[in-house]
Amino acid sequence: MASLGYIVYALASLFNPVSFFLYGHHSQYTGGSNSSTEHDDQFKVALFVFGDSLFEAGNNGYLPNVTTELDAAIAPPYGETFFHYPTGRFSDGRIVPDFIAKYAKLPMLPPYLQPGPHDFTDGCNFASAGAGVLVQTNPGRSISLPAQLSFFKDVRKSLQQKLGDLKAKRVLREAVYLIGIGGDDYFDFYNDFPNATESLQLEAVAVVVGNLSIILQDIYDLGGRKFAFQNAGPLGCIPYRRQEHNSIEGCVEGLNSLARLHNTALVATLEELESQLLGFKYSIFDYYNSLDDRLRNPAKYGFTNATDACCGTGLFRAAYCGGDNGTKPYELCNNVGDYLWFDGSHTTEIANIPIAELIWSGTPNVTGPYNVKQLFQQVSAY
Repeated sequence: MASLGYIVYALASLFNPVSFFLYGHHSQYTGGSNSSTEHDDQFKVALFVFGDSLFEAGNNGYLPNVTTELDAAIAPPYGETFFHYPTGRFSDGRIVPDFIAKYAKLPMLPPYLQPGPHDFTDGCNFASAGAGVLVQTNPGRSISLPAQLSFFKDVRKSLQQKLGDLKAKRVLREAVYLIGIGGDDYFDFYNDFPNATESLQLEAVAVVVGNLSIILQDIYDLGGRKFAFQNAGPLGCIPYRRQEHNSIEGCVEGLNSLARLHNTALVATLEELESQLLGFKYSIFDYYNSLDDRLRNPAKYGFTNATDACCGTGLFRAAYCGGDNGTKPYELCNNVGDYLWFDGSHTTEIANIPIAELIWSGTPNVTGPYNVKQLFQQVSAY
């Protein structure tokens, strides 16, 4: 790991990348001396969520000097389908972590920065729109992954004070850590280097995944053992990115290339961590191919439109959903259930449900080597 650390620190100031995934050659399994027995009914397995806008539950709304220009999801029409008011989630309703919590029989996890009491034995959501693995991605406008880790350290202290060291250690050891992050790093990199060679892209990916690996080892050292990832989707096919780069005929291939390279590197890194860290277990959901199939075959999944956003303005109705709290014109579709995309970068609640189901109980060709349901059932002996 020393050589990887050298790459991370030597290159960290040069690039601003994001995340994605591809599969290793594991088969799904439940055996092993440290992993096969299930929890008794009395024990509650917590869920801790780290990530960007795909997983955010509203943290950015509590940042200093927040505005609807910086955080559109704190204004209508976000939240209209399920909550009937904006919650800071970038969708018309619930997002993937909300459904994972539901399947795990946990309450809907509040954002960490939400004022008031928190029951951290359920877990917590640290995700932040615009967040990157790298601290230099969207500084001052989001909560980077290292900052989210700092919040998690505070939660660990709180659990130790409330439960005592032994019980707190068990909560953290048995918890599942759901992570979806990296896209914003790669968006920044692509904006700076749109014509990057594959060699330069690989260097950028090494920085992002190398820094992610360090964060994962920190969480492991703090007690975490079970990690679940949603890999990077086809970043260049997001309506906002197509609109931003005037890609009328198809996706932005440079962004998709970064995602594929990231996903390959992520798998290799997780396999390495599994071999080095006792009791380390992981799940990767193939978001890239799952979303790509919905983009190519929308009718197969019940959508009539997988190209345009339901809410926004511009070529693919992909910008200014909510109109910056009504100060800019925007359009809103008549039937959100027909659309894959709610705004230019985020899927609708009706699209999030089957994605969450695949993360929870998908088969090894989609979610592996474990699915998240199996991670919740595992007992960590180490």
